[in-house]
Amino acid sequence: MTSLLETEIHEQPQAFARLLDGERANVARLAARLKALDISYVTIAARGTSDNAGIYAKYLFASALGLPVAMATPSLYTLYRKPPRLRNTLVIGISQSGESIDILAVLEEARRQGAPTLAIVNVEDSSMARAAEHVIPLHAGPEKAVAATKSYTTSLGALAMLAVAMGGEGLAEADLQAMPGHIAAALKTDTAATAIAEGLREIDDVVVVGRGFNYCSAYELAIKMKELTYTHAEPYSSADFLHGPIAILDERYRVIAIAPSGPLQANQIEFIHRAQARGGRVIAISDNPDILAAAGERLRLPAGMPEWVSPIAAIVPGQLLALRLTEARGYSTDAPRGLTKVTKTL
Repeated sequence: MTSLLETEIHEQPQAFARLLDGERANVARLAARLKALDISYVTIAARGTSDNAGIYAKYLFASALGLPVAMATPSLYTLYRKPPRLRNTLVIGISQSGESIDILAVLEEARRQGAPTLAIVNVEDSSMARAAEHVIPLHAGPEKAVAATKSYTTSLGALAMLAVAMGGEGLAEADLQAMPGHIAAALKTDTAATAIAEGLREIDDVVVVGRGFNYCSAYELAIKMKELTYTHAEPYSSADFLHGPIAILDERYRVIAIAPSGPLQANQIEFIHRAQARGGRVIAISDNPDILAAAGERLRLPAGMPEWVSPIAAIVPGQLLALRLTEARGYSTDAPRGLTKVTKTL
């Protein structure tokens, strides 16, 4: 029987297409209003998988719009009751459910201070959607599996749509329109992911590396490995990993390198060779032939994606790998132990 998680992973091309079709006009209006304001930087409030979407925004908004991005510290709003000044900042809350108490508190305080607020949510009548001045619904449809998949890729899509509509340098609407097809192509790695998962059944320690736009992908895949397969999976920038943590690497480890084509590809090949020299076996998620050739095992991404949109498809083979490893170990794919779909934290 197909699990909820598997079904939702495979719904992602359609969900992304719904987002593009359903929110184009809304995002255009929002972008026009934001461009008329004196916005100096962006603050993003999120937790878990949504936090990883925020990491994507840090690279996207800074590189294309020149806007520095800070991640909010929700406990300052809820527990310490010492919120920072939010002058000239756009405050974005990202949440699948829209019911995270601490993220809601950030949006409410931002509105009290007069800052523009945006909720990116999958549930349109949620508390966050009501609290924010602007809303981008994700159109992912009900997400019933605990592990988020389609709400993550559509969150990336919503941020990308906003950056394009705001006139982001080097960004093209056509690249976003191509993404449902690229996501569908990435789903074809399922057979390879199943085979690799079988070899990971007895592996307890995994390092997931990504850099640049795909730094978010390293964090997102590490979450999926932890919450679904109960593997000790740690995310790193490949550069940060070389600054000390590489000392832990030996033959007990698997390294998953998320490395699509782009300015970082030579750097990533060098990293793979250094990891292998330490005894780590490398699994590459990439479209680049040289990177794939350097790794021991491969999950091939579709060619033709510009780096700035690649995280939207690059996470899909990782989702499939986590799904198949969960199945191989006999764990629940839809209800990981100790977790619920909506987590309300202060």
